[in-house]
Amino acid sequence: MFAVIKAKGYQYVVSMGDRIVIPARFAQVGETVEFKDVLMIKDNGNTAVGMPFLKGAIVHAKVTKTGKLPKQIVYKFRRRKKYRRKAGHKQDFCEVEITAIEQGKKK
Repeated sequence: MFAVIKAKGYQYVVSMGDRIVIPARFAQVGETVEFKDVLMIKDNGNTAVGMPFLKGAIVHAKVTKTGKLPKQIVYKFRRRKKYRRKAGHKQDFCEVEITAIEQGKKK
């Protein structure tokens, strides 16, 4: 069984026990979160596709780690103009472990 969820502007294909890294900090370590924006669920050959989301479908997850991702360097350069700008950015992240996938009611 797997599901396609939408979280913080990104789509993820998840199944039970998967760990995914979401580039946003939205919960503390140890908390449980629910993803209600489920786009699709496939279970034993049965596929349910939402338009755009499935009603009643929920993916439960537990936050295992939070922090910052490695630094990304942003470098701007214009040749022959003496223009150089260097900046860095570290994005927050949450690592979550998928604990349950609920299909919800069928039509």
